[in-house]
Amino acid sequence: MKIRRRDLGALLPALLLPGALKLDALAADIPTLESGAFPFDKLEPKTSATGSIGRAVFKGKLATGEFVEVHETVLPPGGAPHPPHRHEHSEMWLMREGTAEFTVNEKSFHLGPGGVGFAASNDMHGIKNPGTVQCAYYVVAVGPGAAG
Repeated sequence: MKIRRRDLGALLPALLLPGALKLDALAADIPTLESGAFPFDKLEPKTSATGSIGRAVFKGKLATGEFVEVHETVLPPGGAPHPPHRHEHSEMWLMREGTAEFTVNEKSFHLGPGGVGFAASNDMHGIKNPGTVQCAYYVVAVGPGAAG
């Protein structure tokens, strides 16, 4: 089944609902996000041990209680941010430039600029840059542990 960006947008409220139903004991310690803008030139780049560059955009909880975190990652050719893994929150990858190989539950997809990948809660997933130029994407994490 092919999922379009429009379909993912329609699914976003359903993605947020489990977080609202499973508020964690630490919820009081996590700041509630306020409306605002996040200019790219104000996002501080940090290089990881794997050579990827990350820029935190924001992290916290929504006024309705869901946990959310957004960051950008830039991978060098052949790079990966970490080995495939799973966790309780769901994640979306929004490709900005280059090409990435996104794998979820042992099925691989190639994503280019404008492409979107999605891994539901507890699905095994990973991403790597199979290309010869860097790739860049945003991650939107929603649910328990996303803002922890």
